Amino acid sequence: MDSADNLLRRLKELNEIGIALSQQRDINSLLETILVAAKRITNADAGTLYLHEPEQRVLRFEIMRTDSLKIAMGGASGVPITFYPIQLYDKEGEPIHSMVVSHSALSGETVNIPDAYTAEGYDFSGTKKFDAKTGYRSQSFLAVPMRNHENEIIGVLQLINAQDRQSGAVVPFSGDDQQLLESLASQAAIALTNRRLIAQLEELFESFIQLINTAIDDKSPYTGGHCARVPVLTMMLAEAVNRTNSGPLKDFVMSGKDRHELKIAGLLHDCGKITTPVHVVDKSTKLHTLFDRIHLIDTRFAVLKRDAEIVLLRALTHSPLPQAGEGAGVRDVEEATVRAEYEAHIRQLDDDREFLHHCNVGGEAMSEEAQQRVRQIAAYQWCDADGKTGNFLSSDEVENLSIHAGTLTAAEREIINHHIVVTIKMLESLPWPRHLKNVAEYAGGHHERMDGKGYPRGLTREQMSVQARVMGIADIFEALTAKDRPYKAGKTLTESLTILGKLKLGGHIDPDLFDVFIREKVYLDYARQFLAPEQIDEVDLSKIPGVNLNS
Repeated sequence: MDSADNLLRRLKELNEIGIALSQQRDINSLLETILVAAKRITNADAGTLYLHEPEQRVLRFEIMRTDSLKIAMGGASGVPITFYPIQLYDKEGEPIHSMVVSHSALSGETVNIPDAYTAEGYDFSGTKKFDAKTGYRSQSFLAVPMRNHENEIIGVLQLINAQDRQSGAVVPFSGDDQQLLESLASQAAIALTNRRLIAQLEELFESFIQLINTAIDDKSPYTGGHCARVPVLTMMLAEAVNRTNSGPLKDFVMSGKDRHELKIAGLLHDCGKITTPVHVVDKSTKLHTLFDRIHLIDTRFAVLKRDAEIVLLRALTHSPLPQAGEGAGVRDVEEATVRAEYEAHIRQLDDDREFLHHCNVGGEAMSEEAQQRVRQIAAYQWCDADGKTGNFLSSDEVENLSIHAGTLTAAEREIINHHIVVTIKMLESLPWPRHLKNVAEYAGGHHERMDGKGYPRGLTREQMSVQARVMGIADIFEALTAKDRPYKAGKTLTESLTILGKLKLGGHIDPDLFDVFIREKVYLDYARQFLAPEQIDEVDLSKIPGVNLNS
């Protein structure tokens, strides 16, 4: 009856172990759980878990435990295993069946040996050397292969020295021990295979995301760098918020799953840019499309200067001879006047050309006076190669050169802004698993504003998750400091934080997250990793708008 009760207890324990194995996500922890469970249900003193590496045709030591010698290597112990892997084949390519674990791996059979010192057919010379060196006595052995769902051997569980639960004496592994361990090995192999498959799928998914970002990078190196940096800054700020234990954000906490979800969202936050025309993304000057059209305007200025010179030469060649009594001095005065007018005209054209070159470079703001001057220059008349006379600048050129800030027209900005609509559409179309169900919301909210004036949905702060608001700050700060944009140089920390502070006061970004960004010096951690030395200036926080030094 005691034996039956004991068996029921061990079966219950095996069932509990199976549940624990199915819930374990980390592979190293899973392997640790497998070996510890195997030792526990068989009451073994020692055990080793080997993993099969088919390409190298070896069994690799993964975890070793010997309780009586206080040996703990591999797994959570932190002590690396320095033993050479177990070879499964010799130099001639013949299978090695002389060792218990290699035979179990090659044959797929369980090996149960009552006493290694009296067993025949196996080479225990290494075991005996270990015993002589440590004073240990390796006696009973039980090696069980671990098979995956495709009936492939993925590892071997080897236990040493089963102990009687009452006396503690070393005894052979019983038939019940063998059956229980074979059952455990089967469950463990399934759990390990599932975990590996999940890890492989996660790795494949992240690699696919990187592939998308690489495609964007190939279209434009500017957005490619952005796609890589924003996720890093997002996680920096999110971790800073996670550390916060006071204030409005003190209840925000992240689990490992939450971190993974936010990381994926960060990597995908601009995936819609894969559809954005490259000439808009890379528009470095106001007149840039496939090339910078400012050079066409230079040619027109050259034509105007040529025409002015022709007018001058004609005036000098065809000026009437002086009448009686007028003298040569009158003609000299007329020629001087004509030349002065010509030179003033040329200076004006050169000045206008230089002005348009300056306008062509996007800036923070263009004055109304400058925009009016562009329209005045546009009204100049010139004759093209077909002999047609028309305005010096086309309406499209006027529109572009008069852009108030940056280098994009309203239509082009709509094209750029549309990337977030495409991003949301792409992400919402995917069948996300439950632990990634918020990716679309996190990634799709980084252009929204706290006051509801953002895009594409006009969400307010209360309608957005903390993660989406975190990503909004990360996206802006990266853009401000980026030194690889075609239309601007990277700003210094002081310049970037000044703008970010104004955005806080203007209801653009989350004020509480901005306070954490400043208090935890997230900006400085990011700067040390990604900014050029000349961008990392000494920041006087007392002069940064919106900074709450008491927070």
